[in-house]
Amino acid sequence: MIIATRLRLLVIALWVGSLWTIGYLVAPTLFMTLADRVLAGTIAGKLFRVEAWLSVVMSLLTFGLIAWSVTTSRARTWMLRLTGMMLACTLIGYFGLQPMMAALREAASGGVFSPDARMQFGILHGVASGLYLIQSVLGIVLILKNDQVGIRA
Repeated sequence: MIIATRLRLLVIALWVGSLWTIGYLVAPTLFMTLADRVLAGTIAGKLFRVEAWLSVVMSLLTFGLIAWSVTTSRARTWMLRLTGMMLACTLIGYFGLQPMMAALREAASGGVFSPDARMQFGILHGVASGLYLIQSVLGIVLILKNDQVGIRA
């Protein structure tokens, strides 16, 4: 079962590492590097789409690995809750808020938002960014919690 524990840590680390890399390194670099903000946003959006699906897959793997390899019920419960909260952040942020933001973008004539649409987009983007930050921090907690749990004999 040591292999299961190591595999669990690897999956969680890859998941959390991808969140931090895309959200806090790649996306900001796109906006700093590309003069065309629409293009930067389009590329970032595609990367966040891949990240969202990766998060769904990694959360399912993590759920299974926790159920299979975590021995104490208290640790298992905490880790499952953390994983569930991270998955909820993805489902709400990407699959809930992002389609509303995309609809606002499509409705903008020539890429120019009306004042109301700009405010609504800003609010949605802020909430989505906040959820992403929460998910990123929960991921660090999950990594640290993973280090504290035992394995089944």
